[in-house]
Amino acid sequence: MTLQGAITQIIHCHCSLCRKSSGTAYATNGFVQQSDFHVVKGHEWIDYYEVTPGKKRYFCRRCASPLYSENLADPNRYRLRLGLLDSSIDERPVSHNFIDSKACWDSIETSLPCYSKHEPGR
Repeated sequence: MTLQGAITQIIHCHCSLCRKSSGTAYATNGFVQQSDFHVVKGHEWIDYYEVTPGKKRYFCRRCASPLYSENLADPNRYRLRLGLLDSSIDERPVSHNFIDSKACWDSIETSLPCYSKHEPGR
């Protein structure tokens, strides 16, 4: 895949859906413009399931890794799982979200703000 633009609103999401789909304490997600995101190789391995009408989660059919998601209510952006990036990025996470749903064995030791829901302004 190639990414031409910036990654925005990067968060560590502790909601139960992100925890379970990533298989770890939280998922780190950020938004990218759909026009800046291109799958270069492996199209045939990408599939999706529709969580609720209008919300699709894309994954690799070969290894089952979650890749990105799309929401028809926000048609210009994808939510990208940053763990799949091999290259360096300049952007950094802005917060921990849905901390009331965090794994009971996880401890959050950070200077980032922590929120019970989405960060303010989203």
